[in-house]
Amino acid sequence: MTDTSLLRHSVVTDAVDPRHWRVLLRTLRATFTTPDFATAAAFVARIAAAADEANHHPDVVLRWGQVTVTTSSHDAGGLTQRDVDLAATVSAIADELGLAADVHRSEILELAIDALDIPAVQPFWAAVMGYRATSDDEVTDPAGIGPAIWFQQMDAPRPQRNRIHFDITVPHDQAEERIAAAVAAGGHVVSSSRAPAFTVLADAEGNEVCVCTWQGRSLA
Repeated sequence: MTDTSLLRHSVVTDAVDPRHWRVLLRTLRATFTTPDFATAAAFVARIAAAADEANHHPDVVLRWGQVTVTTSSHDAGGLTQRDVDLAATVSAIADELGLAADVHRSEILELAIDALDIPAVQPFWAAVMGYRATSDDEVTDPAGIGPAIWFQQMDAPRPQRNRIHFDITVPHDQAEERIAAAVAAGGHVVSSSRAPAFTVLADAEGNEVCVCTWQGRSLA
C-alpha cells in the first residue's frame, strides 16, 4: 500500500542530503550543475529509471549546465517518505556521476494578487495566461514553466498599496542572504513581522516582493 502520511517540513529537512535538497512550498527541490549536455542527459536518464522502479516520478527540468529535480507526493498533498527516499536515490546517482548541487538556484516564484472578489478575477487570469485553476485561489501553468498565480483575499479596498506582488520562496538557509542583497541593491524591508515565513520588501518606488521560506508556517 502506498504511504500517504505527510511529513513535517522540519523532519524532511533533517532527513535529506543538505548538500542538495531544500523544502520549498510542499516540495523537495535540488538543482545540480553539469559539465556538458550529455552528462546532464545521462543524469536525467538515470533518474527516470530510478523513478520508474520506485513508481514515484519527480519533475525534471534539463537545461544547459544544470538539472533541476522537484519531488512531491501529489496524492498526499505534500511530502512523504517516498520523496525522502527518492531524494536519497537521486543524490546517490549525482555522487556517482560526480555532480554537485547549487542550492542558490533552487527557488520557486509565484505571483500574488490581492482581490476583493476572487471568483470574479480568477477566470480572467486563467484565460489571459493560458493557465488552469488548480484550487479556489490559484491558477497554474499546465506546462509547469510559468510561475503560479495565487489570489489573496482582501477585506477592504487598499488603494494606497500595490495589489500585485511577487512571492519568491527560497531555501530557508538562504533567505537572510537574499534579503540583505535586495536591501543593498536599493530596496528596503516593509515588514518582518511574519519572518521567517515571509519578509516583505519593496524597491525604491514601493513595488513589493515577499521572500518566503517553509519556516514559521502551519504547513505539515
